[in-house]
Amino acid sequence: MKKNFLFIVAVVLFSGCTSPKHEHRHPEWAYNSTIYELNTRQVTPEGTFAAAEALLPDLRENSIDIIWVMPCQPIGELTRKGTLGSYYSIKDYCAINPEFGTRADFEHFLKTAHDLGFKVILDWVANHTAPDSEWTKNEGWHYRDSLGNLMVQYDWTDISKLDYHNQDMRNEMLKAMHWWMDTIGIDGFRCDVAGEVPVDFWNWAMADLRQTHPDMFTLAEDEDKAQALTEYAFDMYYGWTLHFMMNEVAQGKKTVEDLWQYFAKSDTTIRRDAIRMNFITNHDENSWKGTEYERMGDGADLFAVFTYVIPGMPLIYTGQLSGNHHRLKFFEKDTIDRMPNAPQYTLYQKLNHLRKDNPALWSNEKGAPMFRIPADNEHIFACVRPLTKCPKCQNTVIAVLNMSNEEQTVTLDLTGYQGTYQCSCGKKKELAAQEQITLKPWSWRIYTR
Repeated sequence: MKKNFLFIVAVVLFSGCTSPKHEHRHPEWAYNSTIYELNTRQVTPEGTFAAAEALLPDLRENSIDIIWVMPCQPIGELTRKGTLGSYYSIKDYCAINPEFGTRADFEHFLKTAHDLGFKVILDWVANHTAPDSEWTKNEGWHYRDSLGNLMVQYDWTDISKLDYHNQDMRNEMLKAMHWWMDTIGIDGFRCDVAGEVPVDFWNWAMADLRQTHPDMFTLAEDEDKAQALTEYAFDMYYGWTLHFMMNEVAQGKKTVEDLWQYFAKSDTTIRRDAIRMNFITNHDENSWKGTEYERMGDGADLFAVFTYVIPGMPLIYTGQLSGNHHRLKFFEKDTIDRMPNAPQYTLYQKLNHLRKDNPALWSNEKGAPMFRIPADNEHIFACVRPLTKCPKCQNTVIAVLNMSNEEQTVTLDLTGYQGTYQCSCGKKKELAAQEQITLKPWSWRIYTR
């Protein structure tokens, strides 16, 4: 009896030392959403929240749901890169960068966004601060070398890495996150280099925030630790591996077969309820590796379609709707190029409606699993997502994509999925059990019923 009692006490004491956990559920509004990354500095010539606010009705008309605002706090001046510095070198967590306007400007932007039906999440930089942040004056809050100098990380010479062994710093970080949610009213966070911050901090912080904000949405910039990060703290993770693979398929370095092997592996290594963010570009890729047109050439639009028909949530980065072919400077003012009547605007609008109108394409447990359609052409990615959970919610989406720069003819084995479908070409189509399709280079067909 005494041994059993001591064992129970030990279990209770040990449990009290672990991070609080909660049963994680994604917000209902997130399952059919599309996320848009807002680069406030570059999206308009003015580079302010007031100017960006004027774009919100167009974004809503495009059926975008979540606005991810890149960091908008004051940027450090010590060891600053370039003229304006990096958004990710934060001097004060609870203030607004005057480059973008005032706190009142941000709050007005946020209210307008909410009134239009958007959810707004803030890019949160918890791994490091600017070297001239007030936090650097607190002993033990940052890593230091043997001489007591603040330590940088990688080639990020304009930052100082925080030390998560310090509980006072952790408390202040959570307090700052609460300020943005409780006082300002944002709807969640995209967390920069989330894998560099201890998972137990995220578990603790997000569980605490969800006590008062149960519908908050969280995105982790990480894939390597996605299994742990999405267990309790995060709704969504970065599909980095898939992104790089898309680039390589577009460049002829990888094949359709490689994509299917990726899905087979990810289905066994990543939590089934973790949402993968699918993207063809973002702020890092655009500035440092080139636009989607540089990396994917004529296949850019096709791979955008691909991000909508596979499981996960698609991302649209600043400039994608405008046909931006310009690498944006990271530390300077460098406004996006806007193509008049860019076809991409209409393309993404159609894709966003496709996602909304077809529950089979919704994220994770609300959507349908993806299955490979047997095809006799190695350049064709053909998949089906059949939703059969209940009589009232049956929905099937078939996608056929030519991932090559040549016209391709393919015969598909659609046994079990034949019937009448609405085609993305604008017509009704009767699909047979053995269906032959010819597709132009980098083109696609999507069939829904």
